[in-house]
Amino acid sequence: MRACLLLLSFLSLFGYCAFAQDEMHMPEGNSDRGRLIFGQCRTCHYPEKSVGHNNGPSLHQIFGKVVGSQQGFDYYSDFFAKASFVWTPTFMFHWLANPMQMFPESTMMSLGVVDPQERADLIAYLVEASE
Repeated sequence: MRACLLLLSFLSLFGYCAFAQDEMHMPEGNSDRGRLIFGQCRTCHYPEKSVGHNNGPSLHQIFGKVVGSQQGFDYYSDFFAKASFVWTPTFMFHWLANPMQMFPESTMMSLGVVDPQERADLIAYLVEASE
């Protein structure tokens, strides 16, 4: 398990994820379309600074943060609470393809966003909402 966490830390550090070889390229995203796609995520997450945490952690300025480390959010799965890798747009792009397959230990209840363009749009929205 520790070796897995170290490997994930290494991979995310370089913005590269070997888990989705068929989708290495992240298309350019559109934040306006991403805002609409993010609607399904609002059940648990908010990207706006003024809102904070919900059932899931805040996604405001999520990129560059260590997974499972947001102060004030106490409901991380054991896996994420012990993780040491950093969220990057590329890492999130690959993770959102199938979150439960990549990290079955996660408590996030999402099937992900299958379409690569929609994932890129969602990430563009998160980047813009964090400015």
